[in-house]
Amino acid sequence: MSEFDLIARIRARFPSPAAPELGIGDDGALLAPRPGHLLAVSTDSLLAGVHFRPDDPPADIGHKAAAVNLSDLAAMAAEPAACLLALSLPGADTGWLDGFLDGLGGLARRHGMALVGGDTTRGPLAVTLTVLGWVPPGQALRRDAARPGDEVWVTGTLGDAAAALALGEAAEPWLLARLRRPEPRCAAGLALRGLAHAAIDLSDGLLGDLGHVLAASGCGADLELADLPASPALCAAVPEAETRWRYQLCGGDDYELAFTAPPERREAVSAALAAQGVAATRIGRIDLRPGLRLYRPDGRLWPPPARAWQHFADPP
Repeated sequence: MSEFDLIARIRARFPSPAAPELGIGDDGALLAPRPGHLLAVSTDSLLAGVHFRPDDPPADIGHKAAAVNLSDLAAMAAEPAACLLALSLPGADTGWLDGFLDGLGGLARRHGMALVGGDTTRGPLAVTLTVLGWVPPGQALRRDAARPGDEVWVTGTLGDAAAALALGEAAEPWLLARLRRPEPRCAAGLALRGLAHAAIDLSDGLLGDLGHVLAASGCGADLELADLPASPALCAAVPEAETRWRYQLCGGDDYELAFTAPPERREAVSAALAAQGVAATRIGRIDLRPGLRLYRPDGRLWPPPARAWQHFADPP
């Protein structure tokens, strides 16, 4: 199959958006600006051997490629609109491609995100997605907006994907699904408009990602380790608390949202997220003292034995 046959196969799976947009098939896409909105743009790459195993089901790889990018839009409270796909393949395997497109397209359509262009090339297996979304001026959630006195929240549960990665195929199916098919919190991000101050998606681990919020906002935080939300599957697989905390703080691949909001909005935040079917947990508080302090259930400080993932510091 030639490159152009491959592009035609992709295009057939993703019909061009309705006018006045121009999608796949030209030198570029034409997108109509949404009046009264800002354009949020983000891009993420997934590499075989780093973000997924080359022998993972192709539908899982496609789903994850869409999910990790949609998660960035969710963290900014942006409504998904469109995406561009850059796909590097070692060969034109139509069966693999169709499975990949099943996973990518299924999640993209569920969130109203159109594929409008991109690029294909022969090379090591890698997927890069660029996503576009809309957010009204003044309503985007940013990393630099946390304020002293805010409460720190996280959606869902933490550490499931890290445990699945550590346990490998011995992990129970629910944990493996959390690693291979994360669910972006797009509805939660939109629900937090006007309620949360700052937000970030948890891709590299709570310890590092929340640290980015604190650095950008010029604040510190106290977290209660006993409040970190853990799934029943994680508790069963990792009964030792300190090991579980390490997965929850440093493991990454959660694709949940961490956000800050003032205490007086606590009930409104809970109600807004519950209306979207999303669980959220308060785990700490923002203050003026720099740094991130982790408190054990007995009140003692706990120094984590690891740190969040860093691409150019950690081996693949």
